[in-house]
Amino acid sequence: MIRLREFNMAELEYFFNPHEDQEHDFDSWSDVELSLVPDEGDETRMTIQSALDASIVRHETVAYFMVQTYDFLIKVGIDPERLRFRQHEADEMAHYASDCWDAEILGSYGWIECVGIAHRGCYDLESHEKATGKTLRARREFSEPKVIEIDGWTVNGATAGPAFRALAGAVKKSVESLASDASFPCTITLESGETVEVLSEHVKRVQRTETISGEWYIPHVVEPAFGIDRIIWHVLDHAYDDTAKDGDAYTVLRLNDEVAPVNYCVFPLFEKEGMGELARTLHKKLSATSGVVSIYDSSGSIGRRYARADEIGVPRCLTVDHQSVQDQTVTVRNRDTGEQHRVHINDLV
Repeated sequence: MIRLREFNMAELEYFFNPHEDQEHDFDSWSDVELSLVPDEGDETRMTIQSALDASIVRHETVAYFMVQTYDFLIKVGIDPERLRFRQHEADEMAHYASDCWDAEILGSYGWIECVGIAHRGCYDLESHEKATGKTLRARREFSEPKVIEIDGWTVNGATAGPAFRALAGAVKKSVESLASDASFPCTITLESGETVEVLSEHVKRVQRTETISGEWYIPHVVEPAFGIDRIIWHVLDHAYDDTAKDGDAYTVLRLNDEVAPVNYCVFPLFEKEGMGELARTLHKKLSATSGVVSIYDSSGSIGRRYARADEIGVPRCLTVDHQSVQDQTVTVRNRDTGEQHRVHINDLV
C-alpha cells in the first residue's frame, strides 16, 4: 500500500487570476495549530494565519488547501498528533513551482508523504498552449478602461503572405512580440522551432493609442494531489488497537464514523420471547435507511458478539432484550468507551 506499481490518486486543479490577491477566510482555523516543517528551520507548531504572516507559507491558496487537507484527514480518522506538513526544499521542488507542501503521516513505516499541495504557476496551461497552438487564457475586465500606447511591429500582409505562406500566421505572432527597436532583416525562431528570415519589406511599423477594457491572461494553478491508497492504509494503521481484555488479547479497529463500513450491529439477547423478531425488524429498518449499513448477529454470547463487532470497527452495537419488547428501547453500546445507554428505536435513525 505504500510502494505500489499502480496506485490511485485524487487531484484538483484550482485555477486563479494571478493579478488579483487571493483572499480566503481562515477564521475557522484560528485556534488550530498545524505541525509545519519549513524548508529552512526546525519543525514548529503554529496557526495557518501565523505561517502566512511569517511568509513560511508563501501563498494564501496553498494555505487554504493545507487547512482543508488537515480537516479532511482528521475527519477520516488520521491522528492529528501523527500528521505534519513539510515544505519542499529548493533542490527538490519543480523549477516552475513557487511553493509546495506535503502532508506527511506517521505510521508503522515512519513519515510517509500522502498529499502534495503545489503552486505550479502558469506552467501547465502555458505548456499546453505551446504544444497545441490553442489559447487557454481567461479574460479579466478592468474596473476602468485603460489607455495604452502601442509602439511595435506587425507584418505587411501584401508581402509577408506570399513570402511565408503557411507560416504567415506564426511569423506574424513572432514579429508582433519583437521590441520596438528591432531592426530588419533579422532571423526569428517560430514557436514550432523553425527559423525564418524577415526582411524590412515584410513588416510595417505600428504606432497608435488604444483604449482597452480588459486583457487576456494565463491563469495560475494550485494542485492538491491525494494518494488514496496511502491515506487508507494510514487510516487503518491509526485505527488498529491491539490491546488486552480480562488478560486476553483484544483487537479494536477504532474507525471514524465517517469511514466505518458498518454503522450498527444488531444483537438479540435471545432469539425467543419476541426479541429475535424485534431485532430482525430493527435490522431491516436500519438497512433500508440510505447511507446506513447494519449487520444482524445472534451467534454466541453477547461478549463474543461485541468482540467481533469491535474487530471490524463497528462504532455502535444495539442489543434487543426483554425490556425492548415491552417499551421499544434498545441498549446502545459505544465501541471506543464501552458505555451503554438506552434509546428508543424510533430515535436511532
